Amino acid sequence: MSDETDEVTTEEVADAETALGIDETAGAGAEVEGELETLDDLDDTLGAPSLEAAVEALLLLADEPMTVMDLAAATRQPVDDVGAVVRSLAHEYTEQGRGFDLREVAGGWRYYTRAECSPVVERFVLDGQQARMTQASLETLAVIAYRQPITRGRISAVRGVNVDGVIRTLIARGLIVEAGHDGESGAHLYRTTSFFLERMGIASLDDLPPLAEHLPDLADLEDVLDSVATGE
Repeated sequence: MSDETDEVTTEEVADAETALGIDETAGAGAEVEGELETLDDLDDTLGAPSLEAAVEALLLLADEPMTVMDLAAATRQPVDDVGAVVRSLAHEYTEQGRGFDLREVAGGWRYYTRAECSPVVERFVLDGQQARMTQASLETLAVIAYRQPITRGRISAVRGVNVDGVIRTLIARGLIVEAGHDGESGAHLYRTTSFFLERMGIASLDDLPPLAEHLPDLADLEDVLDSVATGE
């Protein structure tokens, strides 16, 4: 037996590790792979490249305004984060002067064409690409919007014609609904719906344009309506 100790070189150790399938970077590689899997899991949870992209996709798909709560539930993200993204997108569209903007209407958020683009939009609509409401429907809807809640008799008094058929049409379109009964006559009262606000692109009835400039004798109109409705 020899008293000399065999010296093992670094190269020999490396060769042995290679032969046994041992890799010095294996630990680091495993950590990187774990991090990548975590990122993949996050992407799968959101289902979009970013929260901004996810919110935009959902709002484009929706056929009615979406609340921040609905968007947060769909994206599985915190409500505060989603709310901040929605407001940031709305500001970004305005700053960039895009052809559309993001508005908060009827308790939710929805895309609308920008007001400055109304001329081209009007040309498109007037070319027959979209069905329009009749003049009778528009006039009746305007009366209800400004005078609500209002009875059918008072609407007829303002327009000077029977409005039964138009009322049915507006109800069928979801623009108005019954809102109880008049305390004196017992007649049905009508008011506009949240869908009306959505179609008008406004958040509340307070955003309707002033009526006084179109009806300068509005004070006298109230007396006329009362007398006609009561048959005096």
